[in-house]
Amino acid sequence: MLLTVTTTHRPATDLGYLLVKHPDRVQQFDMPTGTAYVMFPEATEERCTAALLLDVDPQKLRARADAFELSQYVNDRPYAASSLLASALSKVFRSAQRGTSKDRPELTGQAIPLEIRVPVLRGTTDLVTRLFAPLGWAVTATPIALEPEIGGDSKYVDLCLTGTLRLADAINHLYVLLPVLDDGKHYWVAPDEIEKLLRSGAGWLAGHPEKVLIARRYLAHRKSLATTALELLDADQPATEEEAELPVARKAPLAAQRRDAVLAALAEAGATRVLDLGCGPGALLAALLKESRFTEIVGADVSSRALDQAARRLRLDRMPQRQRDRIKLIQTALTYHDDRLTGYDAAVLMEVIEHVDLPRLPALEASVFGRARPGAVVVTTPNVEYNVHYEGLTGMRHSDHRFEWTRAEFAAWAGGVAERHGYTVSIRGVGDPDETTGAPTQLALFIKKAEVTA
Repeated sequence: MLLTVTTTHRPATDLGYLLVKHPDRVQQFDMPTGTAYVMFPEATEERCTAALLLDVDPQKLRARADAFELSQYVNDRPYAASSLLASALSKVFRSAQRGTSKDRPELTGQAIPLEIRVPVLRGTTDLVTRLFAPLGWAVTATPIALEPEIGGDSKYVDLCLTGTLRLADAINHLYVLLPVLDDGKHYWVAPDEIEKLLRSGAGWLAGHPEKVLIARRYLAHRKSLATTALELLDADQPATEEEAELPVARKAPLAAQRRDAVLAALAEAGATRVLDLGCGPGALLAALLKESRFTEIVGADVSSRALDQAARRLRLDRMPQRQRDRIKLIQTALTYHDDRLTGYDAAVLMEVIEHVDLPRLPALEASVFGRARPGAVVVTTPNVEYNVHYEGLTGMRHSDHRFEWTRAEFAAWAGGVAERHGYTVSIRGVGDPDETTGAPTQLALFIKKAEVTA
């Protein structure tokens, strides 16, 4: 399957800096279902095109066939754009999706002329237009005809989008809407998918006229997840009739239970000045702001785009000054020392460590526990043993997870960290526990030992 991005911005070769890909090279990336390639068919000062080609391996696809309604024998997955292409788009152009560029940071905030082409996409002209046109795209969706002896149009279109947008916004539109048009995902949809939807939909999804359809399809028609996503999107807006049809979940979603557990751990530690490390688009920050006990809150993330999303989510520009003085957002990498992170009562790493490559985990440990040394540290991470309860899940819970630990593995890591850096640690489960596999999330509360002075 193929997707191309073209710009006539001058110089057009700036596209390479925005995508963090060199126009003179063909680059290759391993994917769970095949191989992704990035190449530039044209790269001049006047016009530049980047092509993402996903070559699906039938053997790997067959191994995951239980996720597909057409099984391993007959399906369109190697050819039609779907969640497979969306995942490849996110992995290959991760920095561009986040709106970061080391070499040309000033470009990331600029709207530039873009043309997006997806030659084979499942959907109708009407639906494609309804999804993309409200986002500022001029949409050309040409139905693909069936063979002459059959006649008529197939269920696929050749899509061309043109508009002047930030590249990061364009990639996030595609990342969300390609699976929506396909109306299926190649992996099990967990509650954590809500956060992915909100993160990629920040700034545009809440006001989209088809947000209910998008939420339902993106979350695989799991009504409780769609309900939660819509409630988070429209917390300050009255529900429409269509949204009101969605039933209210009987239990709080795991993401909400996790936030409550973190808040309880911070209260247990007596913390008032708190770091949210790897804060992302600000879900925990919003909860911290609601608690008056937290007098100073710092959200830290490596992604400037995530921090922008957090600022919009928190409405910092409209926040009363008294509230605004309580919170600060800073950009930093958690695997490097940053003296701005020292001197706080507590730090939170909520669903962060599993996104760090294992060889880089000691660097994060040294930065947080060795250098910043807050009075308490709260860490949450998935319990991989619980994954057996997620029907259809064949890998890890999130495509960006570098690892997921058993309870014994997490306890061993936490115990080692505590011993090396002078902390005590207690571990507990979050979410409804199973007698055999434990709870879906595991939480560690580290408390710094009193310093002994001579």
